[in-house]
Amino acid sequence: MAAAKKTTSGAGVKASSRSRGAAQTAAPAIIEFDKDQELHSYREMLAIRRFEEKAGQLYGMGLIGGFCHLYIGQEAVVIGLQMAKIDGDQMITAYRDHGHMLAMGLDPKGVMAELTGRRGGLSKGKGGSMHMFSKEQHFYGGHGIVGAQVSLGTGLGFANKYRENGNVAMAFFGDGASNQGQVYESFNMAELWKLPVIYVIENNKYGMGTSVERSSATTDLSQRGASFGIPGQQVDGMDVRAVMAAAEKALEYCRTGKGPYILEMVTYRYRGHSMSDPAKYRSKDEVQKMRTEHDPIEQVRKRLIAAGWATEDDLKSIDKDIRATVAEAAEFAQSDPEPDASELYTDILL
Repeated sequence: MAAAKKTTSGAGVKASSRSRGAAQTAAPAIIEFDKDQELHSYREMLAIRRFEEKAGQLYGMGLIGGFCHLYIGQEAVVIGLQMAKIDGDQMITAYRDHGHMLAMGLDPKGVMAELTGRRGGLSKGKGGSMHMFSKEQHFYGGHGIVGAQVSLGTGLGFANKYRENGNVAMAFFGDGASNQGQVYESFNMAELWKLPVIYVIENNKYGMGTSVERSSATTDLSQRGASFGIPGQQVDGMDVRAVMAAAEKALEYCRTGKGPYILEMVTYRYRGHSMSDPAKYRSKDEVQKMRTEHDPIEQVRKRLIAAGWATEDDLKSIDKDIRATVAEAAEFAQSDPEPDASELYTDILL
């Protein structure tokens, strides 16, 4: 990837100023993307957005059952990390996982088919929205138990160190999960053993329906590892350039044997916690303000046009191609056969 310039810039999405016990870390430098980087981030984030919109439609039609948590609004977080990682680095996350799978290069057909419980799904139609995996692409799941993936991600970091393979595990979790006890047990072990793990806290401001200000005594979540000696950084998670800059710094720190690192991505989800959540705990004006002023995809679109690197027609063409890919995935997810009944008895650990 071509070298990119860096400029210092404050985060566009501000976290709460109420924090006790640790000073807020300065915002990292923002990488000024070249044309290829801007186009890549635009295409990848838009692919997640369109996929999630279609998933929401299928859920409304009754074709997706159970739980379904959409990633709309948070796309810059996973794509910024994707652009900084190397092959072999792992991702593990919670149940808001479709975007992470797409970012790791998994086939949209397989992801969508898993949502509809079909044979061609990534977990053979048995995991649904919340539990999909791909060892080949180094994606170790969506996990339904809040905070469970943090301990598992720490285990991935242990495996990397044991094998001396130079890879880093990225464990994603939300502001709500950051209050779970197992998170701090994992922090302690990771720092004690200097494990190559990045703990990515996707702070979208609400744990289910409770704001971070009401649930967390210290709202600068990047400092949650301070008592263990784990450095942390608070990042504008709505700007893909800021995410990539912070990710490069954290990956280098972990890859050189210094131990774990915490990245708090201050982001925002536009939809409810899940498809069944009417999100009445926040105002429509709040959501619209975020969409208007901080949308991660719109920021890239404006930069592409201002730099003369793409026209409106060029970007419409990209959108058209992505919509076609998503439509094809949705068609496959509706026409693919359901798993055979015998699958009830496979992949079971006794």
